Amino acid sequence: MNKAKILFLSGSCRKQSLNKQLAYYASDVAVELEAEVTYIDLSDYPMPLYNGDLESAEGIPDNARALRDIFVQHQGICIASPEYNSSFSPLLKNTLDWISRPDGEVPGLVAYQGKSAYLLSTSPGRLGGLRGLTMLRMVLGNIGVLVMPDQLAIPAGNQAFDAQGTLTDPQQAETLQVQMKRFIAHLSR
Repeated sequence: MNKAKILFLSGSCRKQSLNKQLAYYASDVAVELEAEVTYIDLSDYPMPLYNGDLESAEGIPDNARALRDIFVQHQGICIASPEYNSSFSPLLKNTLDWISRPDGEVPGLVAYQGKSAYLLSTSPGRLGGLRGLTMLRMVLGNIGVLVMPDQLAIPAGNQAFDAQGTLTDPQQAETLQVQMKRFIAHLSR
């Protein structure tokens, strides 16, 4: 079996984002399960709002190219996505859009070819961001990403982590571990 190589990110750029915390925690779980892990923060890759006229005039932003290259290097993508009005964040949508564009000899959607994704979310609400995962699942599927049937939405996210960033609910922690193990097994085939 090959060692799974997974990219972890959050759809939020807020410094104290609960979903950044969840993505980072999930990456630690994957390391414990012996996956090769890269964690990125989308706030390190600012890009303008996607606009076809801007693309025609200026080309693909350097940060979109850098992110595309990072995506290409990984078999799996684990996204912890905040919910914004029953959908996922504009930051995440803009990122997915920019890195989907053809760029000279580089075909569009190359960042997503052969990729699988595992989705997570948390929010202070009772559904834990679940509604936003439905929309994200649809978009990723439409661009060719195989989205795992497993997903985890953690309610009361503002109380879900201790001071060290560990999930405090043992059942949630176990669910994430079991689902991550399945994701890694899928990627390792």
